[in-house]
Formats: sequence, structure tokens, C-alpha cells
Amino acid sequence: MSGSGIRALRVVAVGLGVALTVAGCGGGGGGKAAQDPSAPLELWARTTPGGDGEKGMKKLAAAFEAATGQKVEVTAIFDDFETKLSQRAAQKDLPDIVMNDSSQLGTMVGQGIVREVDLGAIKGSDQLLAPAIEAARAADGKTYGVPHSAQASALLIRKDWRAKTGLPVPANWDQLVALAKAFTTQDPDGNGKADTYGLAVPGSTKRGYASWYFSNFLWAGGGDFIAKQPDGKYKPAMTTPESIAATTWFRDLACTSKVIQPGAATMDTPPTNETFEAGKTGMYVVGPYLMPRFDSSLGKDKYEVVPMPKGPKDLTVLAEGGSVYLMAGSKNEAAQIAFAAYAISAEGQKIGMEGEKAFIVQLPVNKSVDITSVRPDPRWKLYADAYREHGRYAPSIPNWTVVRQSTADTVNALIADCGLDTGAELKKLDQKLGEALGQQGIGAS
Repeated sequence: MSGSGIRALRVVAVGLGVALTVAGCGGGGGGKAAQDPSAPLELWARTTPGGDGEKGMKKLAAAFEAATGQKVEVTAIFDDFETKLSQRAAQKDLPDIVMNDSSQLGTMVGQGIVREVDLGAIKGSDQLLAPAIEAARAADGKTYGVPHSAQASALLIRKDWRAKTGLPVPANWDQLVALAKAFTTQDPDGNGKADTYGLAVPGSTKRGYASWYFSNFLWAGGGDFIAKQPDGKYKPAMTTPESIAATTWFRDLACTSKVIQPGAATMDTPPTNETFEAGKTGMYVVGPYLMPRFDSSLGKDKYEVVPMPKGPKDLTVLAEGGSVYLMAGSKNEAAQIAFAAYAISAEGQKIGMEGEKAFIVQLPVNKSVDITSVRPDPRWKLYADAYREHGRYAPSIPNWTVVRQSTADTVNALIADCGLDTGAELKKLDQKLGEALGQQGIGAS
């Protein structure tokens, strides 16, 4: 999960109230706010204040201002982002632009705080990659965001450990398990202690991490959380043979082969990251955003980045990204559109990718941008290829968060309690998912 990756919304409960108030966000009795083409843009970015994400966003904003003369005021917020956004919505004073995860589109649309985007009015939108465009399209078929960054998963392996085992880079799940067992039992760090494990797993229920991580394996195994029907509605899919098999395989990593780190069920990404860089785990499925950190803390020569091993069905990896959301009630809609166009332009994309740490574009969404022209390190191209060839976004439904959280609760329970019956727990999960889909009006009969 990225610095701008999956973060569960805490505003679902107030969403209806927000939606009812936001129509008049510009003040007055609703409708479009009075326009002021000289008004500065207020931009909120979901990132840590003072961190590299904020620095990168300010660099992009400064470049946009230099190119257009349009002022942009950047505010970085990480903690309680959604709560603060809902407060501003209630005050009918939303920021003009929000840089947010693509996975939050459904909830933001449901709240009524983002306005529909006419991609034809966004210069350069014809250069956007098709998967990124789809990720910005909501369940109603309309577009409400402009994608500006993408990412996908690959497998990080302790290169020095693998050399000691003599095993190959895993090309399938059997080889992945074999290498994980070797890392767990063969003392690859040579300290004489049984204190290493094969695979780092953020298995916490927090923000749906367990489901987020597991999705790479579920989809590659031919399973799914929910399945879209011909009529456009969805059915729960965690009790299909493929989903049961993938869940059982993943659970066995914890309960049978015991190759994941102790305490995985309580860990989100920060402590899981630490197990890999501290030499406690030998493999980690993650996006490209951690490479600069691990290059510094662990050493670039100590680990390798390789494609995910092929699952029983195919090679499918979780694709994610960030979008530029044009918020309702802006006094300067022309500048909103101009900023979105700049963010996806070749110039804006390259600026967003520049630097070792302070970058805000992980992988370009503009198909004219060759990532090797900005980042010659071949590992970045590996990630870009994984996204373009094997990436899959979570489906655009009104509220994906509740689906992700429910599945995370079940996956977490299964790896935490090896006495549970997998089939029975997945049957309960499907019932919950069916209820959630029905409440969203997208449940198939």
C-alpha cells in the first residue's frame, strides 16, 4: 500500500448528510458558484505534512504556476483527512482540488463532493492509459476524477538470502512457497538462530490491509471478492472454488508452512516494512514506492525486484493510483481543469516523477511518457510493465471500502486462528458481502 495507497474512509456514516449539503458548496442556494478566474486554487493532498509527498506536490504546483500564472496553495493532510474534508463540506467550503486515492472515488461520489469531469475538456486526456481512465469512472458510468499516477505490485526478495539457498526466482506459487520455506528454516542470515521468515504480510484489519495484500493472490488464483454480472450488478464471489482454493493456499502460509512473520495478523504496513528491512523476512509483495527507502536502509545490493509469480490462473496484480478530483463549489473551475491537464501532461508527469524521494507520480499514466527517460533504473520499468500488462484495479462501486474491510476481517481471522473452518468463514463473508451490495443498490438477485 502506497503513501497514497488504501486508507479506509471514516466518513461513510456522515456521507448522506454531506451529500445533502454540498450541492450549494459555493454558498447561497446551490448551483454553480460565482466564478473568479483570478482566485487561487486550494489543493489538498493526502500525504504526510513536511514529508516527501508534500515536497513533490509543491514542486508540481510551482511548475504549474510558472507555466500558467495560476496560484496554487498546497495543504498536506494525512491524519483524519476524511474527517477534515467532511467538515469543510458541511461548511460549504471545499478545497478546489483534492489529490486522493483512486479507490476512494465511489465514496466521494456518493457524498456529492466531487463534480463530474468531461475528459474531452481536459487537454491531453487522449494520452491517458485505458486502465487509468477506467479507474476514474464511477459505478454510474460517469467520470469523476483525472488519474495522474499509477502503481502495481512486484515481489521483493533478499537477493543475498536466495543466493545461499541456491533456489531460483519463483515463477509460480509452488516455487514461492519453496523459497519461503528455505528462508524460514535454513538460517539465511547465518546468525545461528531461527528468527527469519519467508514472506512479509501486512495482515491487519486496519484500513483493510489483509484484503488489500491478499488481492494479488486471489485474482492470480482465479478468484474474486465480488463478480460482475451481465446486467452490471454484482454477486459475492468468495465461495467459488477458485476463491476458496486461493484463500486456503494463502492461509496455509500462516497455518501449515508457517512462513510469514509472527504477529502478521496485527501488522499494517509500517511494521511489516520494518521486518523486511531489518532482515526478519525475505520476501515482500509491494509497490515501487518503498524502493528508495529500502535502497537506503537495507542496501540496493541486498534485494532484488522481480515480477510476481504466476498463479494457478494467470499473473494478475493489484493496480492502484491517485487522481485529481475537481471539487464541487469551486470559484475557479477553469483553473481546476487547467491544473488537471497540466498534471497529466508529459511535462507534469515528468516533474511528478523527478527526484529520489520527493516524487508524486509512481508510474506515469500518460502513454507518451517513457519511464526510462526519467528513471533509468530498470526496476521502475519492471513495475511499469507489471501495471500495463497485468494490473487490475478494484471495481468501481459506490463503496468499495466496506467490501475491502469485510474481506480483510475474514482473511485476518483465518490467518490469526488456524482452528477456523475456511469454507464456513467464507460462506459467512459472502452473506455479508451480499448484504453490502444490496445496500448499495448493486446486488444481483
